[in-house]
Amino acid sequence: MKAILVGKNQELTWSNVPDPVINDEEVLVKIHYAALNRADLMQRAGDYPPPPGAPEWMGLEISGEIVEIGEEAKAKSNYKIGDKVCALLGGGGYAEYVSVKYDMLMPVPENCSMIEAAAMPEAFATAYLNLFIEGKIQEGNTLLMNAGASGLASVVIPMAKAFGIRVITTIIDEEKRAAVEKLGADIVVNTRNEDIVEVLKKQLEEGHSVDVAIDCLGGEIMGKCIHYLTHGARWIMIAALAGQMTEIDLKNIYVRNVRIIGSTLRSRKPEVKAQILAELVKNVWPKVSAGLVKPTIFAVLPITEAEAAHDLLAHDKSCGKVVLEVVKE
Repeated sequence: MKAILVGKNQELTWSNVPDPVINDEEVLVKIHYAALNRADLMQRAGDYPPPPGAPEWMGLEISGEIVEIGEEAKAKSNYKIGDKVCALLGGGGYAEYVSVKYDMLMPVPENCSMIEAAAMPEAFATAYLNLFIEGKIQEGNTLLMNAGASGLASVVIPMAKAFGIRVITTIIDEEKRAAVEKLGADIVVNTRNEDIVEVLKKQLEEGHSVDVAIDCLGGEIMGKCIHYLTHGARWIMIAALAGQMTEIDLKNIYVRNVRIIGSTLRSRKPEVKAQILAELVKNVWPKVSAGLVKPTIFAVLPITEAEAAHDLLAHDKSCGKVVLEVVKE
């Protein structure tokens, strides 16, 4: 089969690789689409290696069709050959085929395209993990979701709104405001010309302070914002794209009982990931089928144009998810 490999100069090539071989607990999926994540860019740069046992090529979420099932996977699941599925991977999605443990699969929800399904496993699992498991967010709470034009935010915002949560988000490009507002965000702050610290301070004074923050930016501004949260709030760090260092008033943290939580999905144990996926299918898939939560697809490019797809993320040109087409529908 073929897969996208990273060359010595980080160039991407559609190259021949060995076919995957499944074990008894795995299924073989013919990949139709693979969605991009910023973790792919980090892996390409050598900063985010795949976990042991995962293929060397990138790709954390895919949709496709089951073409082979191991005996134990057949006994422990209801999947059968020909089923349309989406999957959460440790890596290996930029390819024609991938072997997947049966509990890392999810059925494609009703009223959902294969393109949309590919954009859901990693993003939806990350959103669910940080909103409901780490964040323990509840109906009526307020969420701060930084980087509102990102692929993750395009999932987090509508998912939060579907569960009755108020959302504040940030942008740096005014041209993306309409698209972010369409996701359902209640307040969109352009940090190029608005001070997010002052916005959060005003929200606190008016009794609408942030209960949970999901932050992929970090940097200096994180330490300034964290002073203006609800008592007992949770600030969840999932990346530090704006810088790894900040300054925090520690007294404010313990007086206000604020919790700073580091969180990544990829590092979780397989059984934890399986539980998250099971909860997604139970609690979120009905909202997907009803049209209340959908990934925002920004672009679909052929797998052979993976470099161009990466450029969209690397240069902040996308607003929503970028997806690679492996099998032409």
